[in-house]
Amino acid sequence: MSDQKTPTPPTPAVDENQLIAERREKLKLLRTAQVEGKGVAFPNDFKPGHRAAALVEAHGATEAEALEAQAVAVSVAGRMMLKRVMGKASFATLQDATSRIQLYVTRDAVGEEAYAEFKRWDLGDIVGAEGTLMKTKTGELSIKVTQLRLLTKSLRPLPDKFHGMADQEQKYRQRYTST
Repeated sequence: MSDQKTPTPPTPAVDENQLIAERREKLKLLRTAQVEGKGVAFPNDFKPGHRAAALVEAHGATEAEALEAQAVAVSVAGRMMLKRVMGKASFATLQDATSRIQLYVTRDAVGEEAYAEFKRWDLGDIVGAEGTLMKTKTGELSIKVTQLRLLTKSLRPLPDKFHGMADQEQKYRQRYTST
């Protein structure tokens, strides 16, 4: 036996063109579903009634029990920035023009079909959500979603802000993306 360690193969970089191709395929499926009469692919009738920053400002300090007793109905729309799918319940972070707010999506509240669709959505998609305000166990203000709709499909993936840009030339040419 030798003491040499075998190098682990590097993880393959995610090809942006492949991601775009996968998202275009999902868009194609949405459009074929519309042709088959399963609803409008991109509805234009959703009107958000609230902004995330205003909700956090107005109800951020409210206790969980008081917030649940009030049953504040809200509707928000924004870009899905994070998504954590866990069995029958999921969390998503929605960012609108003002701030971010967390969505709590359960299969029982939105229905089997809507929850299955939600699990197929990508980060960056524009989503509309209606529900009631609640506080999670960690104390974060969230929306317990009762209705969830995909408003616009994002074809390009969100930029990777953690690692930054690797291409120096792109960094200089597109300074606005590296800030």
